[in-house]
Amino acid sequence: MLFFDIFRNDPKFLRVKNGDVLFREGDLGDVMYVLVAGEAEITLDGVVIEVCTAGTIVGELAVIDGSPRSATVTAHTDCEFAIVDKKRFHFLVDETPRFAVSVMQVMARRLKQCDRRLIQAYSANRSGS
Repeated sequence: MLFFDIFRNDPKFLRVKNGDVLFREGDLGDVMYVLVAGEAEITLDGVVIEVCTAGTIVGELAVIDGSPRSATVTAHTDCEFAIVDKKRFHFLVDETPRFAVSVMQVMARRLKQCDRRLIQAYSANRSGS
């Protein structure tokens, strides 16, 4: 995967131990992360939204729009994350257009998953009425 290839040789990683939180929903943030090694979970209100493996990006919205974190990311095993601040993000977008497309693909996939969950919840509520 593109993310893994770009970041696997970073000179420094943020190491997060199994069970520790990378960031919490509502936290302020101005960097995104690329999971280089390990497994982590993205949760929203305690519900697992996605299980992340090497190459997965998290926290991209904070870099793009500066909004508070929309979910919590917790290490499911010992993890290593590459840190991508705004300056590096913009450099990668400018110098590696495929990087920008890949970030948009991740965001589109997550939005579609969210839509599916909303429809399922709506359908369940309608059938239970």
